[in-house]
Amino acid sequence: MSSTYGIVAVALVAVATLAIGAFGLRVSRTTSDFYVASRSVSPVLNSSAIGGEYLSAASFLGIAGLVLAFGADMLWYPIGWTTGYLMLLVLVAAPLRRSGAYTIPDFAQVRLQSDGVRRVASLLVVAVGWLYLMPQFQGAGLTLRTVTGAPTWVGTVVVAAIVVVNVVSGGMRSITFVQAFQYWLKLTALLIPLFFLVHAWNGDGRPAPAAPGSWFEPFSQTGETGLYLTYSVMVATFLGTMGLPHVVVRFYTNPDGHAARRTTLLVLALLGVFYLLPTVYGVLGRIYAGDLVTSGGTDTVVLELPGRMIGGTTGEVLAALLTAGAFAAFLSTSSGLTMSIAGVVGQGLARGRISTITALRLAAVGCIVVPLVLALSAQRISVANSVTFAFALAASTFCPLLVLGIWWRGLTAPGAIAGLVGGGLCAGVAPVLTIATSPDGWFGALMSQPAAWSVPVGFGLMIGVSLATRSRVPVNVSRTMVRLHTPERLEVDRRF
Repeated sequence: MSSTYGIVAVALVAVATLAIGAFGLRVSRTTSDFYVASRSVSPVLNSSAIGGEYLSAASFLGIAGLVLAFGADMLWYPIGWTTGYLMLLVLVAAPLRRSGAYTIPDFAQVRLQSDGVRRVASLLVVAVGWLYLMPQFQGAGLTLRTVTGAPTWVGTVVVAAIVVVNVVSGGMRSITFVQAFQYWLKLTALLIPLFFLVHAWNGDGRPAPAAPGSWFEPFSQTGETGLYLTYSVMVATFLGTMGLPHVVVRFYTNPDGHAARRTTLLVLALLGVFYLLPTVYGVLGRIYAGDLVTSGGTDTVVLELPGRMIGGTTGEVLAALLTAGAFAAFLSTSSGLTMSIAGVVGQGLARGRISTITALRLAAVGCIVVPLVLALSAQRISVANSVTFAFALAASTFCPLLVLGIWWRGLTAPGAIAGLVGGGLCAGVAPVLTIATSPDGWFGALMSQPAAWSVPVGFGLMIGVSLATRSRVPVNVSRTMVRLHTPERLEVDRRF
């Protein structure tokens, strides 16, 4: 592939991202602008922005790579990531917006009146954000190396630098416009080349994937742990979405709870359309790029197919368009994650002598250093698998906190801390052991996909310890629950 087209594509995405971010800077003046875009983002714009930040490297590159390597079982990843928004719609979206909080730790303090819960939640926001940021940076380096031959660290550093500039310059207001643009860029970048690829496949006689007959059967993962692995992925993806800090923070930008629900419905539609496309790339990869499985390059299948199936200048241009979409995926998700981490850390810094906006900017620069160093030094693993670790951690900690905090008045601060710490340790130690020791058998399955047992641990500890500490239920819990569950329109009617 000619590196010229790839470099031009990356440059255009970078320039467009910075230009749109600069536009957001012009209308970002207050603290509320920087943290939650003054809670004035419409459902259409917000749903596009959520789609932009949620559809990460794991969605753009990882799904196709997993389908290429493991077949139809991997479709549970996009199904789970989409269904997670349905769970968020039903259980969390509107009450969370009505809480009036800026971040998950803010919600925890509003609901439980505890600085201890806030501190633990803040640490977990940073942990989930770093765990999610690292594969974005690694994927950027892999993409630029595949397309241009540049060293892996170049793409990693470029994405980190652009993200910091956007977040520091305009905060949530800037990245909202950037992420909305990047969703439609990613959709276009996958859709247009796919027309050409399907046409080439049709002209080639429509060959079928070279796969065993069981490839299209459900639960076809080999070994006795296959069923467990599938269900654990479903638990992580179904419940982890509502606990991802960069996803949750976007609902604080809606004007009210009704708008938050409309936003979630639109997101479901946008995700459903998008996830059809990487799946087709994965199937085509099983026909034309099967060698990537043995060479360990499955995450590059989306970028490789135009050159293999079409070739020539057309193939290079299409590959460049896919490169642009991939870079948009890294930038949009990394921006949302950095903003969510900086929002939490910045609030802590702002309690000193510096202004809130300055604290947010300093936090954005500081918080991106650790995942950047990890991405440059750590061994690379599949982007989809590494993102699943972040989903498992979020599902084991913030999901119980949000669901019980919103729907059960008996939750106490000691119970919340016990669940956050216990669930976080279970889901956090598992990926470390998996990467460090590569265990096999049932122990390996339990560690590689911990959500099936770590989520019940988180819920169980929160409920059990809360029941044992009933005297610690906040005295104002009734008022808080009414605030979370009363539609804004009824509140308006009561004033007249």
